[in-house]
Amino acid sequence: MFKPEIIVIKGKAMKTKYWSMLLLCGTVLGGCGVASNPTVCTDAPQSDWVNQDVFQTNLLAEGYQINKFKVTEGQCYEIYGTNADGNKVEIYFNPVDSSIVKQEIR
Repeated sequence: MFKPEIIVIKGKAMKTKYWSMLLLCGTVLGGCGVASNPTVCTDAPQSDWVNQDVFQTNLLAEGYQINKFKVTEGQCYEIYGTNADGNKVEIYFNPVDSSIVKQEIR
């Protein structure tokens, strides 16, 4: 029968199996807080951006419905809503030229 090795830490014995599990849990849980890099759309000053109200009006004229609009950390206009085909979308736009930088269609 398999007998796990004993590791001594600060005068206390710990079985290798339990030490390994503790290390694994710490590694897994430690990775949960890792922040992802934000989508970056421009480094242009806001004075060069299309006005937010004008931008949203243009999207509505193209058939989009906007449920949520925000300016992101990466200097994007981001919308949650539906496109002209009625599909749910999350889209990041370059606020300078209104081009799509990233989109997710659900």
